[in-house]
Order: sequence, then C-alpha cells, then structure tokens
Amino acid sequence: MSISSHEGQQRFPAGGSDRNDLTRATGRRRRIATVIAGVLASALAAGLIVIATLTVQIKRQSVRDEARAADVVVVLGAAAYQGKPSPILKARLDHGLNLYRQRLAPRILTTGGAGGDPNFTESETGRAYLIQRGVPSEAIILEPEGESTAYSTAAVSEIMQRMNLTSCIVVSDGYHIFRAKKLLEARGLVVYGSPRPTVPRNDWAHWKLCIRQAVGYFLWRIGVRI
Repeated sequence: MSISSHEGQQRFPAGGSDRNDLTRATGRRRRIATVIAGVLASALAAGLIVIATLTVQIKRQSVRDEARAADVVVVLGAAAYQGKPSPILKARLDHGLNLYRQRLAPRILTTGGAGGDPNFTESETGRAYLIQRGVPSEAIILEPEGESTAYSTAAVSEIMQRMNLTSCIVVSDGYHIFRAKKLLEARGLVVYGSPRPTVPRNDWAHWKLCIRQAVGYFLWRIGVRI
C-alpha cells in the first residue's frame, strides 16, 4: 500500500506540470495572435490612409490642365465599336486633336488593343478618326496592343524611347490622368496631364472612380500589376 501511495504521489506533480505547460503555451499563442492582429490592423489603417491621400491627389489632378509644348500627344484608349469610337474615346480624340491643332505637339499617339472587338483596335479606330479630320497619317503613332493602363503606358514609353521622344501630353478622363502620368514618369518621361473637357463632378460615382484609380496605383507601387 505504501508503494501504491508513493506512486500516486509521483503522478500528481506530473499532471500539474502538464497543465502549467499547456496554460503557458496557450498564453503564448494568445499573445502572438494579439500581436499579429495589431500588426494587421496597423497595416490596414496605414493602407487606408495612403488610399485616401491618393484619392484626394487624383481628384485634384482630374481638373488640372497642364498642356504645354511636348514631343507628342498621347491619347489613351477607350471602347470602340466596329471601328467607331465610343463617346468617351471620341471626346479624348477630339481633345487630343485640339492640342495638336494648337501646335503643342507635332505627333499624336493613340493607344489600345482590340478590347471587345477583334476586328478593330482602339488605337486603329483613333487613327482612322484623326485622319478623317485632317491629321496626316505620318503624324500618328499607334500602340495597338494595350489591354490595361499599365500595359499601355509601358508600351508608350518604349515607343517614345525608340523614337527619341522625351515629353508628352497625356489625354484621358480626369480621374485617369494621375495614374497614367505617374506610370509614364516612372519610366523617365516628362509628362503633362490634360483631361478631356467635361462637366466638373463631385458625386459619389466620380469619387468611386478616383478610389479605384488610387487602389490600382497603390497596388502598382507595391509590385502588383493589374
């Protein structure tokens, strides 16, 4: 009986030690989880602040016309239907044409791939539209493969570098100018933004467009290409 009692006394401390180890491990896991949650919350808050700041900058850029003498007018693409520009693309082309007629640049570069129409690219549609309005074909440069802002601006910079062109006026919708301008500047170009004429907007739908551009630019800055 004494042996059995002795053995029983040996088992209790072992069980208590296991419970203490389990308690300490659980505490460590909770502390780690708390630290991770704090880091994630801080990162999210910082990200939201950056997005908010970028959105305000995009909004300000959207109404700023910086047009001045440059090597080329870059008209960013938009939808085209069976070889005809959509109202948005037409407005961009008309603005680019106006800048060209003011002799601010001797060339116009149109961008954009096929989009939803496999027979006509946005850039080719733009070229045809400009030729119909008196722009010589040799004054028009095409970037016919762009599927996104990042792709088109990268292709534009390569074309300009091959042609020894260093400055451009970028034409698009106002909310789009900031991002396009930054992407082109990142490749060493001198860029002036010139949004197509439109009625100033301050509604929620417009702010959503600005926020979307802010997110796109932020992701590009951290290495995510969209």
